[in-house]
Amino acid sequence: MIPGAPGALDLDKLFAARLHAVRVRPYLATALFALHTVESRRVPTMAVDRHWRCYVSPVFVEVTSEEELAGVWVHEVSHLLRDHHGRSDRVARERGLTGPGERLRMNIAADCEINDDVFGDGLVRPEGAVRPQSLGLPEGELMEDYLRQFRLGPHTQSLAWLDCGSGADGLEREWDLGPDGAHGLSAQERDAVRFRVAQGITGRPGNASKGWQRWAEEAFHPPQPWRELLGAAVRSAASAPGAGEDYTYGRPSRRSAGVPGAVLPSLRRRPPRVSVVIDTSGSVSDAELGSALLEVAAISRAVGGRRDLVTVLACDAATRVVHPLCRAEGIPLVGGGGTDLRTGFAKALRAQPRPDAIVVLTDGQTPWPSTQPPCRTVVGLFPRQHTSRSWNEDNPDYVPDTPPAWARVVDIG
Repeated sequence: MIPGAPGALDLDKLFAARLHAVRVRPYLATALFALHTVESRRVPTMAVDRHWRCYVSPVFVEVTSEEELAGVWVHEVSHLLRDHHGRSDRVARERGLTGPGERLRMNIAADCEINDDVFGDGLVRPEGAVRPQSLGLPEGELMEDYLRQFRLGPHTQSLAWLDCGSGADGLEREWDLGPDGAHGLSAQERDAVRFRVAQGITGRPGNASKGWQRWAEEAFHPPQPWRELLGAAVRSAASAPGAGEDYTYGRPSRRSAGVPGAVLPSLRRRPPRVSVVIDTSGSVSDAELGSALLEVAAISRAVGGRRDLVTVLACDAATRVVHPLCRAEGIPLVGGGGTDLRTGFAKALRAQPRPDAIVVLTDGQTPWPSTQPPCRTVVGLFPRQHTSRSWNEDNPDYVPDTPPAWARVVDIG
């Protein structure tokens, strides 16, 4: 189509909007300039695929202000930097979510993760941008968290048009050029872009929102799925008998409807407490202990950032001092001898108040408690070569027991 003809994509306006986005979000410059634009009349606004192509509707550019277009640029590249397509694919496999309806729900949840703090400070919120508040959801959570909290229905009918592309929810579109199409980035190039952006954010963290700072911290040290595992443990602990501590009239009980003229209080549940037992025996490397501290920080975020509710125990054959979580990097992981995590379990369960969940980070070279603890248990296993005979520090013929059936187990790394 001839540039300047009616209906042509106004590249001058589109790229001027990108420059505006770079001026107000300089740490995203590498990512914004890495996107290759593709004119498309099949997208409602702008959309991205996982290969870093940005599909743009000429009509949308024509009717949208340059300032709002800058916000859309940042929004779309945020999907790619935060790997929403990969995360959506994982969630779909783990939870058995299929069909375009579920992918739309993932797109909405991903938008909620981005839009709660990406705008402002010179970046205009585009008209119609989905916000957590519009769905009655809290701010500051991740896509995976939001997915559990809403379903498609009358309150989401106005979002049926939403389509940020396969880069947002992992479902390929008919207009996608695919992995063999022109101007796509390779996996190595995509990682290089993410690395440069993360460097820019960590180098001057005061210029980025909390959501971007959190992303930069985890970009190349991603925590294992503790958020998934602890989410299940937290829900189990919160719903268990005795998990409520007091009653409150701030939220009336649903039973009030059956007692006309009376307002009944609801049970206020306390936040769950988590004890983290870290294996510091000689068979655990320094790199694995560093990884364990990253997981401790992720565990803290999984319980709402309440560091006072997380305690850390360093354990080899004996359990060291119990540390409240103030800063993960300040916790001394002292050890180096043999391994018997039963002492860690015992000390965690003697704490007052008792934890609602215990998380154990270990290489598995340990005996396990003979009875199930009275709380949810998650075991993170550092990777080991599995042979017919495993070793330990004292007995080369020792074959460790596998973690017991009552523990939720996940491999780390």
